[in-house]
Amino acid sequence: MSRSEKSLEKAPSPPETVDEKHHDVPADSPDAVNLTEPPKAEEVPPVSFTELFRFSTKLELFMNAVGILGAIAAGAAQPLMSLIFGNLTQVFVNFGTTLQDFNPNDPTSVSNYDSARANFRRIAAKDASYLVYIGLGMFVCTFTYMYTWVYTGEVNAKRIRERYLKAVLRQDIAYFDTIGAGEIATRIQTDTHLVQQGSSEKVALVVQFLSAFFTGFIIAYVRSWRLALALSSILPCIGITGAIMNKFVSKYMQMSLKHVAEGGTVAEEVISTIRTAQAFGTQRVLADLYDSHVEKSHIVDLKAAVFQGCGLATFFFVIYSAYGLAFSFGTTLIIRGHATVGIIVNVFIAILIGSFSLAMMAPEMQAVSHGRGAAAKLFATIDRVPSIDSESKEGMRPESVKGDISLEHVAFSYPSRPDVPIVKDLNIHFPAGKTAALVGASGSGKSTIVALVERFYDPLSGSVKLDGVDLKDLNVKWLRSQIGLVSQEPTLFATTIRGNVAHGLIGTPWENASQEEKTKLIKEACIKANADGFISKLPLGYETLVGERGFLLSGGQKQRVAIARAIVSNPAILLLDEATSALDTQSEGIVQDALDKASQGRTTITIAHRLSTIKGANRIFVMGQGVILEQGTHEELLADPEGAYARLVQAQRLRESTKGDAGMEGEAGRDSDSDTAASEKDMEKEARDEVPLGRKNTGHSLASEIMEQKRKAGELEKFEKDKEYSMTYLFRRMGSIQGDVWKTYLFGAFFATLTGLVYPAFGIVYATAVTAFQAVGDNHKLRKSGDRNALWFFIIAILSAICIGVQNYAFARAAGNLVAKLRSLVFRAILRQDIEFFDHEKNSTGSLTSNLSDNPQKINGLAGVTLGAIVQSIATIIAGSIIGLAFGWKLALVGIACMPALVSAGYIRLRVVVLKDQANKQAHEESAHLACEAAGAVRTVASLTREDDCCNIYSKSLEAPLKRSNRTALYSNGIYALSQSMMFFVIGLVFWYGSRLVSDGDFGTKGFFVCLFSTIFGAIQAGNVFSFVPDISSAKGAATDIINLLDSRPEIDAESESGKVLENVEGQIRFEDVHFRYPTRPGVRVLRNLNLKVEPGTYIALVGASGCGKSTCIQLIERFYDPLAGKVYLDGHDISELNIQDYRKHIALVSQEPTLYAGSIRFNVLLGATKPHEEVTQEEIEQACRDANILDFIKSLPQGFDTDVGGKGSQLSGGQKQRIAIARALLRNPKVLLLDEATSALDSNSEKVVQEALDTAARGRTTIAIAHRLSTIQNADCIYFIKEGRVSESGTHDQLLALKGGYYEYVQLQALSKK
Repeated sequence: MSRSEKSLEKAPSPPETVDEKHHDVPADSPDAVNLTEPPKAEEVPPVSFTELFRFSTKLELFMNAVGILGAIAAGAAQPLMSLIFGNLTQVFVNFGTTLQDFNPNDPTSVSNYDSARANFRRIAAKDASYLVYIGLGMFVCTFTYMYTWVYTGEVNAKRIRERYLKAVLRQDIAYFDTIGAGEIATRIQTDTHLVQQGSSEKVALVVQFLSAFFTGFIIAYVRSWRLALALSSILPCIGITGAIMNKFVSKYMQMSLKHVAEGGTVAEEVISTIRTAQAFGTQRVLADLYDSHVEKSHIVDLKAAVFQGCGLATFFFVIYSAYGLAFSFGTTLIIRGHATVGIIVNVFIAILIGSFSLAMMAPEMQAVSHGRGAAAKLFATIDRVPSIDSESKEGMRPESVKGDISLEHVAFSYPSRPDVPIVKDLNIHFPAGKTAALVGASGSGKSTIVALVERFYDPLSGSVKLDGVDLKDLNVKWLRSQIGLVSQEPTLFATTIRGNVAHGLIGTPWENASQEEKTKLIKEACIKANADGFISKLPLGYETLVGERGFLLSGGQKQRVAIARAIVSNPAILLLDEATSALDTQSEGIVQDALDKASQGRTTITIAHRLSTIKGANRIFVMGQGVILEQGTHEELLADPEGAYARLVQAQRLRESTKGDAGMEGEAGRDSDSDTAASEKDMEKEARDEVPLGRKNTGHSLASEIMEQKRKAGELEKFEKDKEYSMTYLFRRMGSIQGDVWKTYLFGAFFATLTGLVYPAFGIVYATAVTAFQAVGDNHKLRKSGDRNALWFFIIAILSAICIGVQNYAFARAAGNLVAKLRSLVFRAILRQDIEFFDHEKNSTGSLTSNLSDNPQKINGLAGVTLGAIVQSIATIIAGSIIGLAFGWKLALVGIACMPALVSAGYIRLRVVVLKDQANKQAHEESAHLACEAAGAVRTVASLTREDDCCNIYSKSLEAPLKRSNRTALYSNGIYALSQSMMFFVIGLVFWYGSRLVSDGDFGTKGFFVCLFSTIFGAIQAGNVFSFVPDISSAKGAATDIINLLDSRPEIDAESESGKVLENVEGQIRFEDVHFRYPTRPGVRVLRNLNLKVEPGTYIALVGASGCGKSTCIQLIERFYDPLAGKVYLDGHDISELNIQDYRKHIALVSQEPTLYAGSIRFNVLLGATKPHEEVTQEEIEQACRDANILDFIKSLPQGFDTDVGGKGSQLSGGQKQRIAIARALLRNPKVLLLDEATSALDSNSEKVVQEALDTAARGRTTIAIAHRLSTIQNADCIYFIKEGRVSESGTHDQLLALKGGYYEYVQLQALSKK
């Protein structure tokens, strides 16, 4: 990633208040202010429901409509059942009355009884058969609506995912300065998932419940409007509580998600720079930082729990009180002759089904409203038209391009820091076809010019012109396809080398050329870029995969592939943003030669820190403070020895040893032209002969044998397969994680059990009440029993309200605690892993970050309210069976026999959905990974105009999960439909068999109703548990992931307490016969038999070609990896036996790409402290900063040490970041200082300042430096020249020059001056 890409820092995007054409915002305008403090644009109101379907096709909308009809019919089925249920109750009561009058001695009574009995059986059988027909209809309708909606939901979600990525990639770069790649990852994974849930079968379920509600009430009013009217009073109560509860819960949900996303950005920063975090042992501090975000979301979650508990309690209180009302008022109606028992039961059950449907609707509605909330954020991005719109078709596309670029009176400051002017009134002209170079201190605005020419930003005032046309009038994509950009840290995409170079053809006439033609162009470009040599020698040649961010190639190789990509389309303009700064001399020579060849005949703008690379430029511009200090050719500028340029050259000149001087003089006398020609030939030869890493195989090496043994021991496989765990084990583990929470769970479970008992208790009271109506004619008795039963119902209502409220609150609270704890633990577990863990594909930053945000959330789905519901259902089933058996064992046995049918259909669906969920999760993770890769490298994507290409690849990766889910949807929804219609069949059976038993006098009406209620309705209640299936399945997957992570003990465990602790450290380091290969690339040898020794307090330098193993030595000293064979010693102790935390305290690392975290400068410097932050005094911090040469700069900032550095330090220039990183390293006063090319990415000015800082830092410490620029290391006490993984020469600068060996050749390459 280039420096600026690191600047993806988190703050919502500013509202686009500025008119497109006039971007001249005065600094004091409201818009400018808005940018400094994060604007409040985050709270997007949810989109309207219909908006969710804005991307659906006509056909899909038609399918949805058919599904809706099915849902309406399915919804009507249950209230229709109440009609038949009422009739059946009436039949039973009538028969009961006949029984009361039955006198076996009276012949008329006997004949009446026989006819009544036959009649009773006949009607019961007829009504029962109606139930079966309704059940069949229910099956068909349910299947129709589930299948159509699941299908369209998947398709729609796929479209939204595609649109979102497309929209993200079309945004201007300023948008990404304020939004983290981590946030985009979260949006792509979590939010699109929420939208999918909110626009799939949940909608049809809502319709089904609505239909049940209306049908129920219509039937009720038709049968008895008086009773229906009285019962309707429960509606407003339900409605109001539901609304209030929903409002608060969703408000808190949004707040909680926001905090989680902020935490995600912190996590993304830390995980992507894990080496720094581990080297400084800052895992704890950073984890605490993350925890602060988790804690915020946790507090919000707890508030939501209170509202949920209270809301549900009121809800059920209202419904159960209604039972009391029905029987009290129903008695009145019967006495007055306005109704019969059948009508009362019918009306009552119809209203109950109707209002319960409203209740059941809440969670489905919630899914829809979450979907709307998530969609709002996605659509806000999808609809955001950036001021620089890469998608727009507008703008001129001139036929030919000369390539003449001029900047006129340009003023600019980055939108994320409007108060820091970067360039002021800048006038600069780059003539067509010529090479111009920009040099100057870091922060002087060089990279900004490149960004303006690429039109990543528009200038605040003034204009940038190409061939005299203002860039704003040109088509953005066209403009970018005319420009080749090679940046300092090139981003390659995770595809083949060929694919990466081919990206350069996008948006050009050759985009759709034949494969042969493309291959020809690609090969030509690679030959020009000196890359063909190493590519052809790779086993797979151009088809070699480069890995995520291109990490399988060395720096120089990556850089050359990037150059090939930039020139493959033969662009008119080439922008080189420090294209060679991060390379060593050998690669630099090859790459520089490639660049020289590449820039012939085009307008080239080079930014270089190494002046040797730009001597040949037609014009050199020296910049400082955003203006041009001087300009001219190399010779002209040197003519003024006091000029800025001459001083820069002076700073970079190598002190050539006196011995070498004479020899050099003679050589330089030759005609310099022939000399350059010769060196160019050399370079091409070098490039051709270059061997890809690890291809010189002679028999078996020691390392490969060790690898073999390890493989046999199964060590290498340990990463490949994750364990699967049983549900019980997962519960146990989660319980142990939350040691203190089990009390809350027990408390909740106790109340859940009580809630479960409500239903069976209800059955008894209900049966008593219905039987009481058999006393027809005795009004006094009817009144008394009616009122008493009503009172019982009311008491049940009060108790159930208390139980439900407590149960829901307790479970939601416990789950909230668990999730917060898990987030924190998982993040710590990730930071604890050794570096090898992060090298694996599947542990890329993107997927770790998104798992960190998703997995605990999924567990929340199960550990909270769902768990309560499960406990409650189990209690219902057990209690119901017992009570049923006590009242009428024959019927109860039939009921219990049917229970599995009612409960299991739900379970079968569980199995089906689980499998679909798991497969889908995998598939979408891969695609999210692609999306994050593109969003993370948005500058590269924009400069290559690769937006559409990324979107196409992404949409292809979404095809597979879609196909799979469509296949499983068929049978899973079939089974689900069966489970829904099962209840009608079972109730029909029970009524028919019950009518037999009652007519035979086995037991009375009361026994029958108790059995019916407690076994059948109990089982139906319990079957509802399975509506929570998706939660259970995804929670199981998530819990397994989490447990695997928490349990994985890395080989090099940064947290382990074991190992020796050294009292006083001298700082002597010794490598003894070290062999090493990276675990993820066992085929590539890195170190072979390396021996070196560093005496305490000396300064040694490691020099060598890129890929020779220099950085690996540093990583081995930091103990990021252990060598395969051989040992690394500190003061004679094998470092693998020392305590890691303590050992790393003696070492400080300053790497090439300094990593800072979002936070103040003070926070960043303090990360280096080895003691608790409270104990570090301001003096110590200032001293470290003084030594690092950055104190004056910090003091000059308005907020001093409290200045925020932005995400990944994006608000500072490279040199400033690097010096803060040095201050951080010095704060721990290390015995051993490791410098991994600490100055390579800086320009000469900063380099000088940083170099001084490093020289100060190195005094009195063991210092090991890797440097590509020899000027920085020539004073070293000893230089080790490393070649092919071993030391090929060592000695001081002068000794090595005298050897005339590899090092000497190396210095020649770098010699700046031909005198």
